[in-house]
Amino acid sequence: MKNINNYLAKVLNVPLERVNMCSLHYEAKKVQKNQFLLQYGEICRYIYFVEKGLLKMYSIDKNGKEHIIQFAPESWLISDRSSLYFNEKSVYYIEAVEDSEILMLPPDFINRLIEGFPNSLEQSDILLQKHIKSLQDRINSLLAETAEERYMKFIKMYPDLLLRVPQWMIASYLGITPESLSRVRKELARKNFVPDSK
Repeated sequence: MKNINNYLAKVLNVPLERVNMCSLHYEAKKVQKNQFLLQYGEICRYIYFVEKGLLKMYSIDKNGKEHIIQFAPESWLISDRSSLYFNEKSVYYIEAVEDSEILMLPPDFINRLIEGFPNSLEQSDILLQKHIKSLQDRINSLLAETAEERYMKFIKMYPDLLLRVPQWMIASYLGITPESLSRVRKELARKNFVPDSK
């Protein structure tokens, strides 16, 4: 479990020699491509950490159109927080985009971590504030930025996903049509922009 150990040590300040102890508080699971971890109307029970692979969270509108809220590649967390913490039926789906290896963290995982490693408290708070800032930035981006600006932010946030997901998924995340995304990419190519897909 290399990625979770690095995450706990570097992001949440758990002493490196003790990160293996944390495995007592989560469950590992392998999921196949297109397998659901959460569906509309269910209660979300876990925070999912992606050890290997790729997940997406999305909603489906009344016309059957998919709206991707978040991608979660390796070392990312993903969950429906409203459902998880307030016991509400979820309006989202969480689905594997690739065959994936995930860790299922219970809602009180961070609290248990802080009890055992008090130095994790400050890092946990910073992580939460960064998450809130990211959500605010995403809302503002969808409301106020051009498709090209949104695409550039997508590349910066998910630099390795351009070759891992189909164009329609990227367009869904950006809130534009695949045709609009194609025009954006052609315009950027005309400007000799080459995205870093490493």
